[in-house]
Amino acid sequence: MKACFMGLGYIGLPTAIIAAKHGIQITGVDINPKVVEMTNQGKLHIIEPGMEEMLQEVINNGQLHASTKPEVCDAYFIVVPTPFKGDHQPDISFVEAATKTVIPYLKEGDLFVIESTSPVGTTDKMAELIFEKRPELKEKIYIAYCPERVLPGNVIHELVHNDRVIGGMNEASTKKAQEFYGQFVKGTLHSTNCKTAEMCKLTENSCRDSQIAFANELSIICDKAGINVWELIDLANKHPRVNILQPGCGVGGHCIAVDPYFITAEFPDEAKMIAKAREVNNYKALWCAEKVKSAMLEFELKNGRKPIVAMMGLAFKPNIDDLRESPAKFITTKVMQSCNNADFLVCEPNIKEHKVFKLTNYQEAYQQADIVVFLTAHDPFKSLEWKNDKVILDFCGLFRK
Repeated sequence: MKACFMGLGYIGLPTAIIAAKHGIQITGVDINPKVVEMTNQGKLHIIEPGMEEMLQEVINNGQLHASTKPEVCDAYFIVVPTPFKGDHQPDISFVEAATKTVIPYLKEGDLFVIESTSPVGTTDKMAELIFEKRPELKEKIYIAYCPERVLPGNVIHELVHNDRVIGGMNEASTKKAQEFYGQFVKGTLHSTNCKTAEMCKLTENSCRDSQIAFANELSIICDKAGINVWELIDLANKHPRVNILQPGCGVGGHCIAVDPYFITAEFPDEAKMIAKAREVNNYKALWCAEKVKSAMLEFELKNGRKPIVAMMGLAFKPNIDDLRESPAKFITTKVMQSCNNADFLVCEPNIKEHKVFKLTNYQEAYQQADIVVFLTAHDPFKSLEWKNDKVILDFCGLFRK
């Protein structure tokens, strides 16, 4: 079997590698020539433990190659970003563009699957687009939606062992897609229709967003009440039916921080709690930025000079290099823009350089800084010891203080 993956990002590339390792001939397509070049050289352009060795293996044995355009295959997978526009409206233009690109290559008996997180009804819209251009393929190809549900940093295990929800446009499409994923997925393959599968992915991440919003709102209340929120949550979680998550400086990433908007945009009158959770998590980042600015002003009034401020972490979660929708990056930008004469040291140990921020070694920054702002709980930061001679704002619970 030959399969084409449209998009070699944080999900597309690992899935293509796993599929190739299980004997499927893979063509990986990306519009970025640098990504294509690196992939063909066996170099991973993302951070994912153990994945580069697997990439080199499937490149060397000829099971995978990358290109800027698709080839004739038996199955096509759309794994491109689905961002939202400025007014929080879903943008499926990348999905549409990728679909249009593969339409000329489709033939009778092929499988077409969308993995990109999408608003409800997207699969139906892409099917209409395909049959509008290729009416002779109607009822002669298989179309399905199958969202990924993996945790960055543990993708190799989760792509194989996690359950998958597969929603076809008809029963035959569902079975065809299950046959493909069954070649490398050991988790259970749950069958449904494409609309339910689309909503399932949005529901999963909206639920997580709401749970995090509760923790973030609780942290703001506890700050005002003079209560250690970390201790409080630990104690509350002793209840057998309570499981409060840990607060942070907001919510980031291209899933939890985005997917709820796909529901609120389509169901604005009904999705009240989902919308409020988004509002709370966005506010938490603003609240953190204000706390940093207040600490800087207080330091200057007390010491007669501006502080050196270390902003620790830019990624949206620990131990990855993904800055998409990152509240840590937002907070750093917000504070630096409002205090442009201050001395900032920005640290992100998982990337070598950044187009906007000049990066500093985290150990050097910790030594030099008067105010240390922990935004992301990266493992290297855990080796740092609490220092009473510094103002430490620990928004990610590194010290639980």
